[in-house]
Amino acid sequence: MTDKPHKSGYAAIIGKPNAGKSTLMNRILGSKISITTHKAQTTRHQIVGIYSDDDTQIVFLDTPGVISPKYELQRAMMNTVERARGDADVILLIFDPTDKHPTDEVIELLRSINKPILLVVNKTDAIKRELAEQKVEKLEEQLKLSSVHYTSAITGEGVDELMEAIRSRLMPGPPYYPKEDLSEHPVRFFVSELIREQVYLQFRDEIPYSCTVEVISYDADVDIDRISADIIVNRKSQKGMLIGKGGTAIKELGIKSRESIEEFIGKQVHLELHVKVREKWREKENWVRNLGY
Repeated sequence: MTDKPHKSGYAAIIGKPNAGKSTLMNRILGSKISITTHKAQTTRHQIVGIYSDDDTQIVFLDTPGVISPKYELQRAMMNTVERARGDADVILLIFDPTDKHPTDEVIELLRSINKPILLVVNKTDAIKRELAEQKVEKLEEQLKLSSVHYTSAITGEGVDELMEAIRSRLMPGPPYYPKEDLSEHPVRFFVSELIREQVYLQFRDEIPYSCTVEVISYDADVDIDRISADIIVNRKSQKGMLIGKGGTAIKELGIKSRESIEEFIGKQVHLELHVKVREKWREKENWVRNLGY
């Protein structure tokens, strides 16, 4: 009996906002590396997640949801989707069968790609199978699909079978990253994302979409990490909302962010948050670039 050859490759996760792309990747990796909230367009960057076992390494590119860009930040987000199209060996099209709106923009994006497309029908825990299958039939008419997989990122149903299908389409090759790595992003990146996640969870309306987080300093000590971060907003009025009456909102934000960072890095954290105004930063290309998009 021969040993299985080691296989490695890139899988791009593409889909509409809120289709469950990040939840699925977190489920596959068994670790929360992509922030997930009930609000659409939470993911802004291309998150690289690395799955490794004895004979496989799959590098997942979790892209922001496909949207028609309205301003510079969204244009930068769409560029990451384009990059994933170029880098990937396999495309995972994550489809939410409970979504009432058409997936036209995603279909347009994938039509020109000459790579295996695996349709991942997510959220099967939330819809009758026959209904989901009817919607899939329409997609099969519009796109050349390699295979269809019914999964639930929440319960884990169908995920093992999906992983086997991805592996079967990869070429033999050595791992790209050390096997213990879960991502190529530094810890600072995840810290800023975890703070941003709390902004999404705590504030309504335009606030989460108008702000970004920049880690200013990160001093790692033996038993405690000291972190200072700026929350950057678009307008002066938003600063007041983030701080809250007598500083209550920013204090609550700090407590919740610290708790999720401590859970992520597994040690105690001292966190300082400051709110800075950068007028209309989302519309200015140099600001969007400086803030890492």
